[in-house]
Amino acid sequence: MTGQPVGGVVVKAFPVARSEARLLVPALVFIALVVAAVASLGTPLITSVATSFHVSLGSAQWTLTVALLSGAVATPVLGRLGAGRHRRATILATLAVVVAGSALTVLPLPLPFAWLLAGRAAQGVGLGLTALMMGVARDHLPEERSAGVIALISVVSIIGAGVGYPLAALLAELGGVRAAYGLGLVVTAAALLTAWRSMPEAPEGRSARVDVAGAVVLAAALFLVLFLAGERNLWSRHLAVAAGLAVVAVVLLCVWAVIELRSTTPLVDVRAVRHPAVAGANLAMFVGGIGMYLLLTLITRYAQTPHGAGYGFGLTTFVAGLVLIPFSVLGFVAGKLTPRVRTRIADPLLLAGSAVVVGGGFALFAAARSDLAELFAAMGVLGFGVGGFSAAMPGVILAVTPKSETSSAMSFNYVVRSVGYSLGSAIGGLILAAGTGPGHLFPDDSAYTTAALVGIGAMAITTLTSLALARRRSSETNP
Repeated sequence: MTGQPVGGVVVKAFPVARSEARLLVPALVFIALVVAAVASLGTPLITSVATSFHVSLGSAQWTLTVALLSGAVATPVLGRLGAGRHRRATILATLAVVVAGSALTVLPLPLPFAWLLAGRAAQGVGLGLTALMMGVARDHLPEERSAGVIALISVVSIIGAGVGYPLAALLAELGGVRAAYGLGLVVTAAALLTAWRSMPEAPEGRSARVDVAGAVVLAAALFLVLFLAGERNLWSRHLAVAAGLAVVAVVLLCVWAVIELRSTTPLVDVRAVRHPAVAGANLAMFVGGIGMYLLLTLITRYAQTPHGAGYGFGLTTFVAGLVLIPFSVLGFVAGKLTPRVRTRIADPLLLAGSAVVVGGGFALFAAARSDLAELFAAMGVLGFGVGGFSAAMPGVILAVTPKSETSSAMSFNYVVRSVGYSLGSAIGGLILAAGTGPGHLFPDDSAYTTAALVGIGAMAITTLTSLALARRRSSETNP
C-alpha cells in the first residue's frame, strides 16, 4: 500500500496481488477493445442501414456521428466520476447503459430508426471508459507494469475499429443489420460481466463532483463541431450558415473554458491542460488524429470504388473490411513494442517517429495504389504508426499528471482525438467532393492524391509539435 498527497490529502493506492493482476490486465484490455469496436459498428453499416430503414445516406450517417458525439460528451464526465471513490460503480453503470443501447439496436421496436439512433448514442457512451481503464491500471498495478498496460489500452482503443469493421460487415451480409448489431449486444454483455467480476474499488480518500454547467456547454459545442464535420453539403451549399455555426461553436468552447477555470470542481482541469507538455500532446493528438483518420477514410473508400470509375477495386463491404486487418495487426505489434522502446527513447520522440511513419503511409498511398497489395501495405504502415503514436501518447501526458487525475487528463485527450478524427473524415470527404466533376458519381483519381498530400502536411505539423515537446523535456532534464 502506498500513499500519495493529493490536494493536501494522502490518497492510498492498493496494488492488486499478482494473481489478481493477471486477471485484471486482460479485463481492462478486453473492455477497452469492446467499447471501441462497438462504437465503430456504424461505419460499415451505413449503406445497409439506409436500405433497411428506408432513410437517406445522410440520415444513416448519424448512426456513426451520434455515437462519436455521445462518446465525446461522456468521456470527460466519466473521467471526472472515475477520479472519485465510485469508479467501480461508474464503470458498471456505464456498461449497463451500453448493453441497454445494444439491445435497442436489435429489438424490432416501433419507430425503428429513432430507437436505433438512441441505441447508438448509448453505445457511444462506452467510449468514455477507455480513460477509466487507464486510471484503474495506474492505481492497481505496479508502476513498471502499469505503463505498458496503459499503452496497450490506448492502442486497442484505436485498433478496435479494425476488429469490429469486418465482423460487422460479414454479419450484415449474412443476416442483415440486426445480426450485425447483435454482435454488439453479445460482446457488451460479456464486457459487463467481466467488469463486475474483475474491477476493483478506487483508492480511499478521493472525491469527485461533476460540473453540470460545463458538461452542458461542452455538449452543445461538441454537437456543433461534429455536426459541421458530418454535414459536408452544408459547407458547399450554405457556406455562410456553416461559418456562423462554426463561430458559435468556438464561442461555446471559450465559454466552457471560462466555466472550468472558475469552477471548484471542473469537468476538466484546464489549468493542468495548459501545461506545455499536456497542451503540446493534445495539439499533436488533434492534428495527428485528423491525418490518421483521413488516410483510413481514403483507403477504405478507394477500395470500395467500382471499377467503372477508372480506378478502385469494387470490393464489397466485408472484403473492404479485410483491408483493415493489417492496420489492426501492425497497430497491435507497435503497441507491444513501444513499452520496450520507450526505455531508450523518450515518449515525445516516439510520437514524432510514429507521425513520420503515418506520413510514410500517406506517401505510399499517394505514389502506389494500383494494386490491392499496395493498399494493404499502406494500411499496415498506417496501423504501425497509429499504434506507436497511441502507445506513446499516455506517457507524455501522465508524466506530468498525478495519479488521481489520470482518468480526467486522458479523457480530455480522447475528446481531442474524437474531434480530430471527425474533422479528418470531413476533410477527406470535402476534398473528394471538390474533385468530383459535374455529372460524375466518383471523384477523379487525382483528388485522392491531393487528399494524401494534405495528410502529409498534417503529419509534418504533428512531427514538429512532437519534436518541440522532446526538446522541452530535454532542456528540463538537462538544464
